[in-house]
Amino acid sequence: MAADIRMLSAVIASEIKARPDQAKAAIELLDEGATVPFIARYRKEVTGGLDDTQLRDLAERLVYLRELESRRDTIVDSITGQGKMSDELLAKLKGASTKAELEDLYLPYKPKRRTRAEIARERGLGPLAEAILADRMKEPATLAEAYITADVPDVKTALEGARDIVAEGFAESADLLGRLRAHMRSAALLKAKVVDGKQAAGEKFSDYFDHSERWATAPGHRALAMLRGWNEEVLTLTIEADAEVASPNKPVERMIATAYEIGNSRPGDRWLMEVASWTWRVKLSMSLSLDLMRELRERAEEEAIHVFARNLKDLLLAAPAGSRPTMGLDPGIRTGVKVAITDATGKVIATSTVYPFQPRNDVRGAQVELASLIRKHNVELISIGNGTGSRETEKLVADMLAELPGAKPTKVIVSEAGASVYSASAAAAAEFPNLDVSLRGAVSIARRLQDPLAELVKIEPKSIGVGQYQHDVDQTKLSRSLDAVVEDAVNAVGVDLNMASVPLLARVSGLGTSIAEAIVKHRDETGRFETRRDLLKVARLGQRTFEQCAGFLRIRDGKEPLDASSVHPEAYGVAKKIVAACGRDLRALMGDSSILKSVDPRQFIDDKFGLPTVRDIFAELEKPGRDPRPSFKTATFAEGINEISDLKPGMTLEGTVTNVAAFGAFVDIGVHQDGLVHVSQLAGRFVKDPHEVVKAGDVVKVRVVEVDAKRKRIALSMRKDDGAAVSAPRGEARANPAPRSQGDRRPAPSKPESQGAFGAALAEAMKRK
Repeated sequence: MAADIRMLSAVIASEIKARPDQAKAAIELLDEGATVPFIARYRKEVTGGLDDTQLRDLAERLVYLRELESRRDTIVDSITGQGKMSDELLAKLKGASTKAELEDLYLPYKPKRRTRAEIARERGLGPLAEAILADRMKEPATLAEAYITADVPDVKTALEGARDIVAEGFAESADLLGRLRAHMRSAALLKAKVVDGKQAAGEKFSDYFDHSERWATAPGHRALAMLRGWNEEVLTLTIEADAEVASPNKPVERMIATAYEIGNSRPGDRWLMEVASWTWRVKLSMSLSLDLMRELRERAEEEAIHVFARNLKDLLLAAPAGSRPTMGLDPGIRTGVKVAITDATGKVIATSTVYPFQPRNDVRGAQVELASLIRKHNVELISIGNGTGSRETEKLVADMLAELPGAKPTKVIVSEAGASVYSASAAAAAEFPNLDVSLRGAVSIARRLQDPLAELVKIEPKSIGVGQYQHDVDQTKLSRSLDAVVEDAVNAVGVDLNMASVPLLARVSGLGTSIAEAIVKHRDETGRFETRRDLLKVARLGQRTFEQCAGFLRIRDGKEPLDASSVHPEAYGVAKKIVAACGRDLRALMGDSSILKSVDPRQFIDDKFGLPTVRDIFAELEKPGRDPRPSFKTATFAEGINEISDLKPGMTLEGTVTNVAAFGAFVDIGVHQDGLVHVSQLAGRFVKDPHEVVKAGDVVKVRVVEVDAKRKRIALSMRKDDGAAVSAPRGEARANPAPRSQGDRRPAPSKPESQGAFGAALAEAMKRK
């Protein structure tokens, strides 16, 4: 009974605002093994131009619908095997559009433990329940007298058995369950209370010690916070259907009465109304509350995963500093500051460790060592990790640069989230077998400034630290969503085939870790790739894989100029026709928009390539190999603001957005604790979604509103007095910001001695080098 592709296409098309034929084409391509980036970029004619967002939604929905169909088949087989299937029931099962509807229909037929209703039937009380339902004018107690037996000693026992049978019928009515669930979704309240005696231990949940709000509108972040408090046994959580109804005759009970035409004047009706109330209290209230609690969690998880995915995308597509010699500093107090120098290609050319802080306090020695490395390797950028000791290290570097003669490198604080995870990973050990684990982190910090995408793909996305309750959500769904984000980001930027690492290549459309390893091995053994076609010489890389990956791989200065662009090899013929029509050499034409604009793209349409592909080729010839990421700029922390205790309300500071949640944006202002700009403080207008105003990586100006040092909470505002938001232009971002690490803080080093003494020490160090 599995749904055919046409049915799935019709359902999904309506949800992603597309035509069924578009959805059908996309599903067929996915089933054939095509990736979303490939379909979005190179199969526009086939799908009618579905973009990557629509395709991701389609792919995610397709997983759910196929799981639904699999469950539907299982249920149909089970009921049929019991000999209880009817045409009416089969039609209802086929029409169920959600897993909840399917389970409601299956409930009466689902194998279960021996119930009280079954015991009552075994005692011969089934006819009594039917008699009460059939003749409401008769007194149930009078009817029950005829059913007294050895197993049913009195009227009370008989009526209790009849109640169990009738109640089971109420509780297993799919139509009634659907109406009750819909009522609860619209009217129920979510209530949280603190468990007695847990006030001190659960202080972080104090906002929910006595909290109530509508289930339907509870934001995901609050729901997850309450659920975490419940899991930690600090809070109790309840869902109340009609908490705001003062009448003892609740709407949910009246709904049961209406479904079974129960009045209030006949003796049988009065008894049935008591059964309806009992059924709600004992059976339905708990089960439906659990259903809604599960829905609440799923809804909150979906929101949290969406937030995490969006923030991750912003970080991966953060502005790269580019191919420039870089010094990476992994700050540390007692263990020293780890130093790594990478050349313009990211190759490690020097490492060191300096000890400017206690217990050694070798400030001068550290500065001389850093200065000599800068001069020797012509360092242009200094990348400082934002963990423990970062502000102290930044001050150390700033004082050193102030006295350094000549051109000075630019210093930037970057997120070191995940660097320690990468340092201890098998991938890092394979890349740096002879480098100490502690120094690998400094290398990662340097490289993530040069090219954040190329470095962050080596780290498990969940370790990058931009999630909202990321450990509380469905890990399978989270991983699937984050993997999709990484795949989209890598393929949007493109990958240099002759420089990319295995982790980066593994994220390219159609490739995986094993093929990526084969590519790097082939490159190491035979030298650089001169053309994309050379990929076909790699072991296990066939034509199908080549089709998926080739357009996303770049070859700079190769034999074929088009290999440096995103034009797919299958469309090189079209591109060369365009070049011929322009009357220019390909290399001369690439980047010349004036000539390209004089040619009509429509003249190059053929049976295989339509106008969307032709226009993409024109755009690529105009700006070959263009990088969609913003240009690199830096932000500056305020001098003297190093700790949360240095903050005062009213201060205006510059900071970087590290994380964007549904309720606002977190901003790193350099005090090792991110401040929160609540959604109401993001702009001088109503903001529904914080992403309308900011994204992770944006440099913003904020005003300190309130500081709670005890709870480590900083309230910030981006509103001006006149109500307008204060914000630096989007894209002016420090590299890869993320929530700052917490740790023991130490005083900043004292200001170094005179420039003359420093210059002499540096000259002596350079001689030793």
